Amino acid sequence: MATIYDFKVKKRDGSELDLATLKGKVLLIVNTATGCGFTPQYEGIEKFYEEYHDKGFEVLDFPCDQFGHQAPGDNDEIHEFCTAKYKTQFDQLAKIEVNGDKAEPIWNFLKEAIQDEEVKGLANKAAMATVSKIAKATGGEKGFIRWNFTKFLVDREGNVVGRYAPTTKPEEFEGKVRELVEG
Repeated sequence: MATIYDFKVKKRDGSELDLATLKGKVLLIVNTATGCGFTPQYEGIEKFYEEYHDKGFEVLDFPCDQFGHQAPGDNDEIHEFCTAKYKTQFDQLAKIEVNGDKAEPIWNFLKEAIQDEEVKGLANKAAMATVSKIAKATGGEKGFIRWNFTKFLVDREGNVVGRYAPTTKPEEFEGKVRELVEG
């Protein structure tokens, strides 16, 4: 059976990150977009990073342009936006897809690990219509990612222990992050 540590992902510069190098760390894995209504969540994610990074916390930020083309630009432009606007200190990985035939394998693993708990998350009817079209186009795959800023929390043993909807602000699950980091 695969674990989170069996995956390799592309960094922003095109090199490879072997997730096995992150064993023993608490991970927050999120698909992001720079032009989304949820983009201000970068503030809460950066707060986690600043507070918990020295205690073994890492952010895996995957820009994704699948939802309303809200992540325009190349990897470096996205990184520049994040560091300038939100003063992020964690790096962004290479832009990916999270659903469909071209979905990054780690995202298929995450979706399988914790099924779709976020159906109730999007109140915006226009956004839900777009999501429904995407779901139909991809066969409504298991654990489908509904929108930008779907967040997964992984414990120090590599277990996926939380899935948080785009509408769930990082502050709302800080207690769980603290428990995993300090526990």
